[in-house]
Amino acid sequence: MQKLSEKELHQLAMNTVGKALEEEGFEFLAVNSEPKKDPQFVCTKNKMMRFVVVRHVCYPDNPKNYDVGLMQEVKAHATKFKAKTYFAGVGFAHAEDYEKPLVKNEPYAVNYVGLQEV
Repeated sequence: MQKLSEKELHQLAMNTVGKALEEEGFEFLAVNSEPKKDPQFVCTKNKMMRFVVVRHVCYPDNPKNYDVGLMQEVKAHATKFKAKTYFAGVGFAHAEDYEKPLVKNEPYAVNYVGLQEV
């Protein structure tokens, strides 16, 4: 029984957000899949550039909570490019028992409600 690593959880979060952005018609200008190299996505839709910071948490943490200081830094950088800034928090839990750790090859639940404008 091998627990999912922080890097694997980050990749799952990136895939979750990336698929959602694609389905919503965003065009990707840059993707940075390294954790804590912000923003993770620079994309555009309707001629408006957007910077998207992706973070993951595990149950019971709330995926909507973000580091205000970090997001203000990203927003200040985005302003230079006339871009909007968004936070994309993705929550994970073991699908059968939220109290159990996430392990490889076992089902998991995803809590992602979309982009939060900062």
